[in-house]
Amino acid sequence: MMGYIHSTESFGTVDGPGVRFVVFFQGCPLRCKYCHNPDTWDFHNGRAVSADELIREYDSYKEFLKSGGITATGGEPLAQPDFLAELFSLAKQKGIHTCLDTSGAVYNPENHGKIDNVLKYTDLVMLDIKHIDSSEHMKLTGAGNENILAFAEHLKELNIPLWIRHVAVPDITDSEGDLFRLGEFISRLKNLKALDVLPYHDMARIKYAEMGMEYPLPDTPPMSKDGAVRAKDIIMQGIKSGLKKH
Repeated sequence: MMGYIHSTESFGTVDGPGVRFVVFFQGCPLRCKYCHNPDTWDFHNGRAVSADELIREYDSYKEFLKSGGITATGGEPLAQPDFLAELFSLAKQKGIHTCLDTSGAVYNPENHGKIDNVLKYTDLVMLDIKHIDSSEHMKLTGAGNENILAFAEHLKELNIPLWIRHVAVPDITDSEGDLFRLGEFISRLKNLKALDVLPYHDMARIKYAEMGMEYPLPDTPPMSKDGAVRAKDIIMQGIKSGLKKH
């Protein structure tokens, strides 16, 4: 089976625990306004590879990756579920830790057999929850968040270790009420292992210009580190509030 990837990274340090071999999948159904990889959106671009080829590439670096493993990111890896399942299955046969970095946007509560076939070989999911309000999520990404939140609940049912990621964007994803609500939702996820709140940056402006694309957030300043810390504090307050209710 062949899959389509954008690129690989040999020594990823922010894509799961330890030092990791990172596979950037090609194709994504979302159009996040703060996306820094717009070159991964198009499903028809990319390099065709086999799962065996990627495992061999991992093996060439494995002496440096003993504390890490393989992370599938993108783009959206779950948009190629059969290929991703084959890659993660081969990885588990070799004792390699597998991490899925996903938006969860392609999850369908009514038909998720192929995604479950991926999850049975997945050691950790890093799930981006971009906005807790579905209408605001639609404005930000082009799609609602119902399936994403359902995916989070599904991961809880399967008891798959979960890291939640949230990008704090000034005046878009950092309102106190929305952050608190996000925390209350997260409090229901008993499989939660970590929460990362990442400050929005605009370093992709150059890439957009090189691709002849208009940058979607021209007037939005980068989020300060203090702003991201504040956002995480509010989410944590929501988590504590939610735990008291359960």
